Amino acid sequence: MLLDKIEKANDIKKIDKSDYGELAEEIRQFLIEKISVTGGHLGSNLGAVELTMALHLALNLPEDKIIWDVGHQSYTHKILTGRKDGFDVLRQFHGMSGFPKRKESDYDAFDTGHSSTSISAGLGLVKARDLKGEKTTIVSVIGDGSLTGGMAYEALNNAAKLETNFIVVLNDNNMSISENVGGVSKYLNNIRTATGYLDLKEGIYNALKRKPGGDGIVNSIRRAKSSFKQLVIPGMFFEDMGVTYLGPVDGHDIEGLIKVIEEAKRVKGAVLVHVITQKGKGYGPAEKHPARFHGAEPFDIETGIPSHPRTVANYTDVFSTVMCKLGQRDERVVAITAAMPDGTGFLLIQEQNSKIAPFSIWFVLDFVFLVKRILFYGISCKQKKERIITKHDNPFQFV
Repeated sequence: MLLDKIEKANDIKKIDKSDYGELAEEIRQFLIEKISVTGGHLGSNLGAVELTMALHLALNLPEDKIIWDVGHQSYTHKILTGRKDGFDVLRQFHGMSGFPKRKESDYDAFDTGHSSTSISAGLGLVKARDLKGEKTTIVSVIGDGSLTGGMAYEALNNAAKLETNFIVVLNDNNMSISENVGGVSKYLNNIRTATGYLDLKEGIYNALKRKPGGDGIVNSIRRAKSSFKQLVIPGMFFEDMGVTYLGPVDGHDIEGLIKVIEEAKRVKGAVLVHVITQKGKGYGPAEKHPARFHGAEPFDIETGIPSHPRTVANYTDVFSTVMCKLGQRDERVVAITAAMPDGTGFLLIQEQNSKIAPFSIWFVLDFVFLVKRILFYGISCKQKKERIITKHDNPFQFV
């Protein structure tokens, strides 16, 4: 097996390019087998296999740094840094953490566990690198859900002022891109990430700036280019902030990812690489029910059903039941869930909507989708079911 050749960090660089796909599948099978026994975050890790491989291939670890937002999607990173054996005791007492831990490995650059912190942490490492005069690459990997956190935008706002390289990888595993806009975007992105493009653009700008009135000419060119890109390129929100946008990129195309990461390393400033991945990729039950396999209990691999179904109500079950009863008794009760009705125990309320009509409830559902619609041009208009804060005649009716 190819995975047997990965004993320590950077061993992946000894693997032939033609075997990248096979290695990715072996990693997925390894994760499924191990997490089916110990439990853990499965769906997000299955979706980030190729992205993690590409980062390890394109970077020089541990000198270069990867900061994982939240960190639950770092399992492949742990495998590629020589910690396969730790998966037998994943998330157990004295076992391997389910998140990056600096005390566990020199290849874990930042202790994470909460969302929306990776860009701020990465920005701090960039500043430290620059003060020390080093030339390393700093990469923050953040998910589309975490990107809605306010801290992420504060960090992007500061990162936009950088004049040295800083890469932010947006791991987007829940977004649709329309074919017509996506095709144009892919074509333009191939131009923008072509090997000679950055050299040519920088050379032209520098030559113009040396001419009398050159700054004005450069600014006019940039404004004209920006106006055109607004029409056809996703991610102009970031460009307008001063953060270079590259993407969207197929998050399961390893060689394509390596190419765009290498080009991102050449940008003098903050650059966001928008990567599209599929949560739960390669395992049918996780593809069909990604929420169920976000944080999975031990399960039967063939069916995906938990190995030890719960027979006693947990805290979430009790909370959900009590909320339903409170709503039945008092129509003034308002329940709010932050885009996670399943994880917060509100699925029961949805299922009983016909029985609890008096219960007024505002669903703050999929706010992530609403933010994405604002941020990314070129998003498919097929997603008509965004849910926003609103009140309907039937308080359990999704917008």
